[in-house]
Amino acid sequence: MQKLTRNDLLPLERYAQERTDFRSRVLAHKKNRRVALGANAALYFEDRLTVQYQIQEMLRTERIFEDQGIDDELAAYNPLIPDGSNWKATFMLEYGDEQERHAALAQLIGIEDKVWMQAEGFPRVYAIADEDMERSNAAKTSAVHFMRFELTAEMAAAVKVGAALSVGIDHPQYQCRLERLPEPVRAALSSDVD
Repeated sequence: MQKLTRNDLLPLERYAQERTDFRSRVLAHKKNRRVALGANAALYFEDRLTVQYQIQEMLRTERIFEDQGIDDELAAYNPLIPDGSNWKATFMLEYGDEQERHAALAQLIGIEDKVWMQAEGFPRVYAIADEDMERSNAAKTSAVHFMRFELTAEMAAAVKVGAALSVGIDHPQYQCRLERLPEPVRAALSSDVD
């Protein structure tokens, strides 16, 4: 998938005019890019459109309009766009209660290394997590991790022609497995690989 450049982004004034429609389009697009993993975890699969939206929102919120600032945002977010041989996702541990979240994050150290995807007929692919920076320490894990699931050419080809996908977590304190992703989600993910 092609990385974003400054030419792909709308200037702040134009984005303000088009934001409502653009946001609606992105939210509809994201519906087939979220996978709940049990009650308290989810994968949000990124692509060019979701990353463009993130960048546009950052530029808007921070009122960034200078070239260097825009380039910095592109450099920060472009790595989240799949490269054709992988899926990239934001993994979130979602606990509404702060005390419950604090306790869970202390018990779930290393969970980011136990998340996997599997194309039918192939072995599991475990996430490569947090390549940009460490998000866990000896006391707790983070509620947010960035993941890459790297596929072989054979796996990607199978996904492109309709291979079923399963996903799960094999952490001692958090076990979850979805035997088959819904077809709209599988189809969305197949568009991320070559």
